Amino acid sequence: MKDFRFKKSWLSALVLLTFLVLAACSSDEEGGASGEGNGEEDPDTITAWAWDPNFNIAALEIAKEYYDGDVELEVIENAQDDIVSKLNTGLSSGTMKGMPNIVLIEDQRAQSFLQSYPDAFYPIDDYINPEDFASYKLAPTSLDDKQYGLPFDTGVTGLFFRTDYLEEAGYTMEDLTDITWEEYIEIGKDVKETTGKDMISLDPNDLGLIRVMIQSAGAWYIDEEGTTVNIEDNEPLSKAFENYKAMMEADFVKANSDWSQFIASFNSGDVATVPSGNWIGASIEAEESQAGDWAVAPIPRLDMEGAVNASNQGGSSFYVLNVPGKEKAAEFLGQTFGENEEFYQDLVNDVGALGTYTPASDGEAYQTENEFFGGQSLISDFSTWVEDIPSVNYGMHTYSIEDILAAEMQNYLKGKSLDDALADAQAQAEAQLK
Repeated sequence: MKDFRFKKSWLSALVLLTFLVLAACSSDEEGGASGEGNGEEDPDTITAWAWDPNFNIAALEIAKEYYDGDVELEVIENAQDDIVSKLNTGLSSGTMKGMPNIVLIEDQRAQSFLQSYPDAFYPIDDYINPEDFASYKLAPTSLDDKQYGLPFDTGVTGLFFRTDYLEEAGYTMEDLTDITWEEYIEIGKDVKETTGKDMISLDPNDLGLIRVMIQSAGAWYIDEEGTTVNIEDNEPLSKAFENYKAMMEADFVKANSDWSQFIASFNSGDVATVPSGNWIGASIEAEESQAGDWAVAPIPRLDMEGAVNASNQGGSSFYVLNVPGKEKAAEFLGQTFGENEEFYQDLVNDVGALGTYTPASDGEAYQTENEFFGGQSLISDFSTWVEDIPSVNYGMHTYSIEDILAAEMQNYLKGKSLDDALADAQAQAEAQLK
């Protein structure tokens, strides 16, 4: 009986040992991105996740031509929302399995990832000189004095306008340069009365224009530390709400409910101006019949001390995840997006992408005249405005706060007092973000 118990115990131990060995082998076979889990520290291929094949992915493909390292880059297209979802799911699980080496993240979402998962990202200070990039891009891409993001494209804004419509109403480029939003509204009334054209197209549920307005005054929905909700006593935000309502009441807003309707509003010739990030230029140029009828002035500013005629809308940056191959990934970004001026000339010429690497702005491509926009040196003008964009701390909750503000904006437009609307938004945001 004793011998039987010994044999049974020995067989159980053998089965357990076999199970552990097989589990270990299985774990090795299912390692994550770039060899995670199989001991590979110097992979032959690194991966990058990005969206938009005609812009961000095209930029990465050009970068591959300028990289002289010993590793290949595989670019995998993902929609922006899918990248956000995959990162949140993967990083919150506590494993880096399946993560890429390089990932593109929108600037206004970056801090939510950096602060929530600081160990998941690899600092790249040793591979780039952060001072070579537009200063307003550094706050959202860094944390605790470490640079994690390679600042990429700019969302520098401009006031795109139909020169023919404005001239019919008696206005020139000079009249639209360095104006306030209040002055813009008065001009819009004249344009509507003279030409019958609306001045602007807006989606009532999208507060992108509010962001543009408040950043021109160096403000955001939170305080400068990026932690405390700042809505109720936020003077720039209050003025932005007032301007938005004044536009609606001026009866020169063509409402849209989605991206296609927004594009159609100016491609069809229904609106006179498009205050937007520089990236909208490609969509405007898509309507070839309007060549020569457009120009771009500096974005209007809030009528308050400290506000400037420069702001931002959109923009994203590249990050290196803390997985095997991180050094190669950082080296790739450093050699291309981080220092190569010739590469940035190709970005302008081949993709129409305006980066925030400031030494490249003296290049020939940046001085090119754009015939569609009446021969204006558009890239040069945008590059000049980039230097004046105020830096703000976007914090971690831009979109959550904006959902609250969008609802209160509708209440304000329907008659609720501005003070009550902002106070209620403050209370809701504080409760939700505890």
